[in-house]
Amino acid sequence: MSPTGFQMFAMVGSAMAAVGSAAYTPSVHATSNLCDQVASQLPGLVSYPGQTVYNASQDGFYTSNERELTPSCVFRPTDTAQVSQFVKFVGQHGQRDKSGAYQPLFAVRGGGHTLWSGAANMDGGITVDMRGMSSLTVSPDHKMVSLGAGGKWSDLYPLLTPYNLTVAGGRVPGIGVAGFALGGGVSFEARRHGWTCDNIYGYEMVLASGEVVYVTSSSHPDLWMALKGGSNNFGIVTRFDVAAFPSTQMWGGTVSYNYTPTVLDAQASAFASFMDPKNFDDAAMMGLILGFANPGGYSISNSLFYLEPTPFPKAYQPFTSIPSTGNTIQTATVADTVNSFGKFLPAHLSRAVELVFSFKNGDAAMYSSLMKIFEDGVKPLANIDGLNIQLLIQPHPVTNGTNSLGLTAGETDLVMLDLTIAYNNDADDAVVEKQLTKVVSQQKQVVKDKGLLIPYTYLNYADKSQQPIDSYGAANKAKLQAVSKKYDAYGLFQKGVRGGYKLF
Repeated sequence: MSPTGFQMFAMVGSAMAAVGSAAYTPSVHATSNLCDQVASQLPGLVSYPGQTVYNASQDGFYTSNERELTPSCVFRPTDTAQVSQFVKFVGQHGQRDKSGAYQPLFAVRGGGHTLWSGAANMDGGITVDMRGMSSLTVSPDHKMVSLGAGGKWSDLYPLLTPYNLTVAGGRVPGIGVAGFALGGGVSFEARRHGWTCDNIYGYEMVLASGEVVYVTSSSHPDLWMALKGGSNNFGIVTRFDVAAFPSTQMWGGTVSYNYTPTVLDAQASAFASFMDPKNFDDAAMMGLILGFANPGGYSISNSLFYLEPTPFPKAYQPFTSIPSTGNTIQTATVADTVNSFGKFLPAHLSRAVELVFSFKNGDAAMYSSLMKIFEDGVKPLANIDGLNIQLLIQPHPVTNGTNSLGLTAGETDLVMLDLTIAYNNDADDAVVEKQLTKVVSQQKQVVKDKGLLIPYTYLNYADKSQQPIDSYGAANKAKLQAVSKKYDAYGLFQKGVRGGYKLF
C-alpha cells in the first residue's frame, strides 16, 4: 500500500522515534496539583477556568453533555515533542492507588464532536486539547497527505482543492481528524475505498512512556492494525499519513419529500434496491433520513452524493424518481459540498443521545417496518422541549479488510442504522434514553428475526452504553488487549485516561 514518496515520511518518523525512549518506571506517589506541575514543565501551554484558552476549549465541544464537565486545566500542545513531554511527566507523576493502578489523570480531545458525557473531557484532571496541531502537508507525488491530529476535516478540504485532491474524511463541518479516523470513519469515499482507517499508511504517535514512534505496517504491524478501529487505547496520535485521491468536483446534496405513506413505501423500496449487490456503484454514498422535531413534526429526505461530477446518476434513479419538494443538489468541490451539507446541521447541541447497529440488506418490507417503529416510537417524546430526532439509514463502507473491525472485506450489502435525539433539558435525560433504547431494541429485533443482524457496532456513532470494541469479535479484542499490554504495560491509557471505550 506504500505510495511513491512514502519513504521520505517514514524516515522523518523514524528519526522522531528516538525521542523519549529512555527506560520508563512510573512513580507511585500522588500529587495534589498536577496542573501546576505540568505548567511549570511546559510553560504557556496550560490554561485554567476563566482563562480565554480554557473557555474556548470548553465551548468547542459539540454537546452540553461534554461542555458541562470541568477539567482542572486544559493543556494545549502545538507539537509532538510537547505531547511527548506531557505524557512522560504525567505518567511518572500522576496519582496511582495502593495497587499501583492509575487514577484518572487526563482526557484527550480533538474536534470534540462525540455526543456523550466524558467521551473526550473530564471533571477534574487535565483535558489535552489537540486542536493546536492542525497541519497539512501533501507528499511530492500527491499520493499521500500528512494531517495533524488536531485538525478538522472541513478546514483541511479547502487546502487540498488547489491540488485537485481529497481524502477520506468527515462529511459535515466540525468533525475532528483523530477521533474519526481512530474509530473507523465513514466518508464520501466509503463505497470505493472503505473506512477512513483502511486508508492510513502511517501514524506518528506518543506511547505511554512518552516515546515517539512512527507506526506503519512494517515498523509496528500489531500497533498499526490496532489503531484502525481501536480508538484512544494505545497512546496519543499526533499525525496521520493518509491516502490522497484525485478529485476536482463531485455531485450531491439533499432531496426533501412530503412525509406520506406513499413516499415512505417508495423510499423503503428504493433503499432495498440501492443496496442490492447487483446495483452496486462504488461512487455512490447516500443516506435515508427520517426526522421528527418539536415543533415541526415528521420529515423525510435523502442525502445523495456521487464522487464524480455526474448529474443524477443511474444509481440514484429509484430515489430521484420519487416526487420531491426541493433539493440542494449541486456539482462542487468536496470542500464546498461539505460546507453546504453542514448548513442543515446545528453548530452545537444541548443534550443528545445516539445509538447505532448494523445489518445485512433486506427487502422493502423490512425497511418499512424499521420506519414504522421510528414513527410510532417518537410519539411519546413529542412534547419534549427542543426535541429533534433523526433516523439515518446508510450503507456501510466497503472495507478492504485493513482494520480491526471484524468485518469481511468486499461486502457491499451491509447497512447501519443510527438514531440520534437532541433536546434542551437534562431533566429529560432519563425518559429520552429509555425511549430511544426501546425503539432501537424493537428495530434490532425486526432485523434479527429476518436473520440479517450482524454484531458490528460503529464506534463513532455508539453511545457510552454500547460496547463497540466487543462487537469486533473476541479474537480481535484479544489482539487489541495484547497490543495495549505490550505498548502500555502500566495501563496509563486504560486507567489514567478518561473517555473512549476501554479494553479491560
